[in-house]
Amino acid sequence: MAEFSVEATEVIHEGFVVRSEVLSIRTPDGSLIERQVVRHPGAVAVVAVHDDHVVMVRQYRAALDRDLVEIPAGKLDIDGEDRAQAARRELIEEVGLDPVSLVELGRYVTAAGFCDEEITIFGATEFTEVERAVDGVEEEYSEVLRVPVAEAFATAASGGYGDSKTVIGLFWAREQGLFGREAVANG
Repeated sequence: MAEFSVEATEVIHEGFVVRSEVLSIRTPDGSLIERQVVRHPGAVAVVAVHDDHVVMVRQYRAALDRDLVEIPAGKLDIDGEDRAQAARRELIEEVGLDPVSLVELGRYVTAAGFCDEEITIFGATEFTEVERAVDGVEEEYSEVLRVPVAEAFATAASGGYGDSKTVIGLFWAREQGLFGREAVANG
């Protein structure tokens, strides 16, 4: 495989969530090209199955200017916090469930053509119910939903969720046996 190498990086925007950079890249034939990329700290999400229901959140997403139904998720934005700790924190903040344990279902890159965001999806099936620890105005006005497992799969399979981490998480969870035989057969 031919080699590309980053020769220089210029930060053109430093924001609360992301940083934009222009990279000067040496191509295999020696040419120099520029590419703009978005740097993201990464994120976590949790497929939480509680009493045969997938616990989800309906919340406003500014980039789309509308609400989305999605699995609980959030940024890796606390120094020193590992992915599992972040997933636990997000589950408590968004839906008031403290998982007894988390299993990593997988990781994926959301938009490799321009962004380095990687999302790690966890699964959990046992919880202690706790008070929500809402962090941010979107979470304050969000709605916690408990969707029957079969309905969640039917919605995902028909394109009813516009959120990739939700669709990927549901299917990874099913393929890895998180829901049990009956839910898999019905979903």
